[in-house]
Amino acid sequence: MNPIEINPEQDKVHDADQKIIPNGGWRAGQDGDVEAGKSSENKEDSDSTEVNKTPDSDVAKEADHQINCNGHNKYIPTSKAQVPLPKPEPPKPKMERSQSLSIAESMPLIGKYIRDRSSSFSAAIMNRLSSLKEGSGDFVLKNDSLNFEVTEFKIPGVKVIVKLKSEEERLEDQIRGRITLFTKSNCEHSIAARQFFKEKGLRYVEINIDVFTKSGNELMERTESCEVPQIFFNDSLIGGLATLKSLSESGELHEKMKELLGPKCPEEAPKVPVYGINDEEDKEDELVGVVRFLRQSLPIQDRLIKMKMVKSCFAGPDVVEAIINHLDCGRRKGIATAKMMAQKHFIHHVFGENDFENGYHYYRFLEHEPFIMGCFNFRSSTNDNEPKPASFIADRLSKLMFSIVEMDGYVSDDRLHVDYFRISKSEEFRRYIKLTRDLQRINLQLFTPNERLAFFLNLYNAMVIHAVISIGHPEGILDNKAFFLDFQYVIGGYPHSLSIIENGILRNNRKSPFSLTKPFSKEDRRLHLVPMRVNPLIHFGLCKGTRSSPKLRFFTAHNVEDELISAAKDYFQSEGIKIDRELRTVYLTRIIKWFSQDFGGQEKEILEWVLNYLEGRNAKLLKTMLGDGDLITIVYQDYDWSGNL
Repeated sequence: MNPIEINPEQDKVHDADQKIIPNGGWRAGQDGDVEAGKSSENKEDSDSTEVNKTPDSDVAKEADHQINCNGHNKYIPTSKAQVPLPKPEPPKPKMERSQSLSIAESMPLIGKYIRDRSSSFSAAIMNRLSSLKEGSGDFVLKNDSLNFEVTEFKIPGVKVIVKLKSEEERLEDQIRGRITLFTKSNCEHSIAARQFFKEKGLRYVEINIDVFTKSGNELMERTESCEVPQIFFNDSLIGGLATLKSLSESGELHEKMKELLGPKCPEEAPKVPVYGINDEEDKEDELVGVVRFLRQSLPIQDRLIKMKMVKSCFAGPDVVEAIINHLDCGRRKGIATAKMMAQKHFIHHVFGENDFENGYHYYRFLEHEPFIMGCFNFRSSTNDNEPKPASFIADRLSKLMFSIVEMDGYVSDDRLHVDYFRISKSEEFRRYIKLTRDLQRINLQLFTPNERLAFFLNLYNAMVIHAVISIGHPEGILDNKAFFLDFQYVIGGYPHSLSIIENGILRNNRKSPFSLTKPFSKEDRRLHLVPMRVNPLIHFGLCKGTRSSPKLRFFTAHNVEDELISAAKDYFQSEGIKIDRELRTVYLTRIIKWFSQDFGGQEKEILEWVLNYLEGRNAKLLKTMLGDGDLITIVYQDYDWSGNL
């Protein structure tokens, strides 16, 4: 993958150049059929028309404006972070040799010129050939058999070499139908099927049922199973990866493709999901009627409380009286309803002293909290839908992120480079942005320890992607502070920055490097999220969007410990350590220096910890050096803060 460059000219790149999926892999688009004869311009027009019909069309336009204005080259500090959903753009197919796409259609000016000149040149060659006399010696024909790959013509002053189409290219000319591939995120067989089509150079439409959830129902209806991958040639089910490989090894694959894919794709074929349409159905919270009434009827105003000016608050007794009058109920039910509103984060105590208590206390709505306008998952109003289960949101988050890193063209094969611009235009990212609104009133107390660990690791890495897309890579010390402290989500009713997640939650409320205070005070209501102990392996699962960061990874709750161990071993294997036995010097990543407390603090303890995750030559060298008992010098490598583009 060629990483994009961050510069002011980025936004001027023609859309047709930004949407091509490399290596022949087509994603699910808006057109039911994939036809080689369609021009890229016409396809783009049809896509934009379809997407603009969706409920999020206005929001999508605002997102395009935000991305084009902010770009990726300049950090823009923000005080208001009302981030709209991005406008998704279905990927365009790679232009193969066998496709009849005109160059002039994708590059109107230069392409038209080349086409006209080529036509004139071809006509001149044909006229010259027709004027040659047989046996004159001016015309030489070599390798005219179709068994040869190249036919060569020699004309005085001109040499024309015609390369005959390969068998795969001739097969592509005969295919007018569609290959449909059903996949899931983080599935080895799905990845292998995707790679199979990529190596064969075959076009296909991929439908990830973890992204397009309604497509899972269609797969169940057609196959009576949700097992993936499943391959369809037009409307005919071929089977899974094993069947595909068997057909290829027996030489029957091409004949099967000619037979089933020769006709144009019928309407009975699997439906291609439409980009910009939400599959999930949201249900309004049962208390939303009461909340809406209170928003309109309560005396909300600024008040001087405990020698502090508190904005947009209201008194607890006023809440209870309003609920009693609205529901025509007793005081006990009125107080219970107010407590339920506080537990669901519709309202908060202005100083965080309680959820809700009967007495003269002051509260305010979540949308009036001072931090809310700086949260990037807040859009003009809070999410009033019934909060989804925490485990559901965590699982959905991981599947969307896995689909991004697995999609060809978004992240490099070694996962060290990320194409943030292409991700920003993807359907997966659009759905992720919508999912972040469900975090506003999530109940984080329902997580198991492993679920909480995987959730916050995944959320941190996803937030970094969102931060780079929204405000760009930080370029200095002040930008680093704003990037890691000011970019926030409202999660479970309270603000969470990248620094809060890393140091407050994952590191057991420890000071960040160069900080004098802990993230959480003793009264902070987020303290319940802090784990019992620090797991140093988290530092090899967090990708900060820099070149010295570990690879971009996402984790599963049931296997997060093993996946973190694998991440640490991989980091030390690639660049995290260098050992010079003669100088008795160990060169370590600066990450360990910054967070030395997590690795034991003392140099010997740090090296003993590192030894557990080394393999091969480095493991033998370090073990020998530690066994000698002589002094070992640790040198910390420079950290490259430039973007992992």
